[in-house]
Amino acid sequence: MAKRAAKKKKKTTARRRSAPKMDMLLVGSKVKQTLRNHDVNVASDAADSLNMVVHYYIDQAARRAAANGRKTVRGHDFHIG
Repeated sequence: MAKRAAKKKKKTTARRRSAPKMDMLLVGSKVKQTLRNHDVNVASDAADSLNMVVHYYIDQAARRAAANGRKTVRGHDFHIG
């Protein structure tokens, strides 16, 4: 009987699907400090997630301005709701 060579299993790390890389629009240290001022801990991905929210709001405001026939984004284009 021939001995079978033990196959080494490759260690694979779990791959997270991440959103496309977006330019950081926030100062990470300021975000973290502001959250810490609320007496909470801050995860390493908090600033990146908030950055995605900011990108979303900018996109929505630009769409709203365009839908209203404007090329200028105004403060009220960043409405909630």
